[in-house]
Amino acid sequence: MAEFDFAQAINDARAKYEEIALALDTDRLRKEEHELEVEAAAPGLWDDVENAQKVTSKLSAVQSQLKHLQSAHNRIDDVETLVELGCEEDDEETLAEAQAEVERLQQDLDDMEIQTLMDGEYDERAAVVTIRSGAGGVDAADFAQMLLRMYVRWAERNGYKAKVMDTSYAEEAGIKSATFQINAPYAYGRLSVEGGTHRLVRISPFDNQDRRQTSFAAVEVVPLVEATDHIEVPESEIRVDTYCASGPGGQGVNTTYSAVRITHIPTGIVVTMQDERSQIQNRAAAMAVLQSRLLVLRHEEEAKKKKELAGDIKASWGDQMRSYVLHPYQMVKDLRTGHETSQTQAVFDGDIDDFIQAGIRWRHEQRREAAAEADE
Repeated sequence: MAEFDFAQAINDARAKYEEIALALDTDRLRKEEHELEVEAAAPGLWDDVENAQKVTSKLSAVQSQLKHLQSAHNRIDDVETLVELGCEEDDEETLAEAQAEVERLQQDLDDMEIQTLMDGEYDERAAVVTIRSGAGGVDAADFAQMLLRMYVRWAERNGYKAKVMDTSYAEEAGIKSATFQINAPYAYGRLSVEGGTHRLVRISPFDNQDRRQTSFAAVEVVPLVEATDHIEVPESEIRVDTYCASGPGGQGVNTTYSAVRITHIPTGIVVTMQDERSQIQNRAAAMAVLQSRLLVLRHEEEAKKKKELAGDIKASWGDQMRSYVLHPYQMVKDLRTGHETSQTQAVFDGDIDDFIQAGIRWRHEQRREAAAEADE
């Protein structure tokens, strides 16, 4: 077994730390922290609960970034001291401990680096995710529900707040569609790489002849709209329908017209919402999602115009972005990044951070190449 090169590993860790600190701009973060602390200490902060939550959430995120940066800096110094001590005393146990810490540190720095790659216009926003079953009948509806559970479990694993806003249940099993919101800094930046068509291959549990079935589900991810986005939706451009909520629930479900469906007539976008108990709350939530989708549509149109001016730029997202194969072998593979794992159950239990990080790195590289081509 080759001897571990502590000097090279520590130098690499220090160099990566410096790159991360430069990209995140620690001076800017400290200035932002001070400004947010002043806002958070204002006497009338909680007069506007929504704004107060936004300020405190952002302050917590900035403080967390600074804390992680300082911790990484301290850990590099500490492990360097530990290596010196182990070498001086020729202590194999201390050196083994140091090697384990260096490897953990390298992994943590890789995770921190991801933060620097989420530099899109809306990446720091909360995310609204919609999952729709596609081709494949009842298996597709079941697959859509498996994906919903996967993302909710992913949010729970990371300590993010996930709220299911609307669910349309299929007749036999699974769901036709579901919309949920992830309230966390950079939720959109992370989950936007999950957008696209997902494919499942397995022996169908709904086929009495145990035949292999391929089914599809679509995942749409949009950033949560904010008041500053100025997405105006005239009443003349929408049609609002109300109906009884469906699916499992307590008293009041299927008895009151609390569910809301909003159709944006110019684009044909339809948003349904039934999670809240009152029609007013569901209408407000549906309008927020509609505005988010219109925001993305506007952004895509602007990007399309830029692409036309710059010429044909590759880096488009393919329809099918990930395959989940449960038969004849176990494999989940991202078709864009090539990242794969045989731990299929872990993935469906929400262990998808490696896929998300690989997607973020892939997207960053695609953006970099596209920008380079545009400059030529």
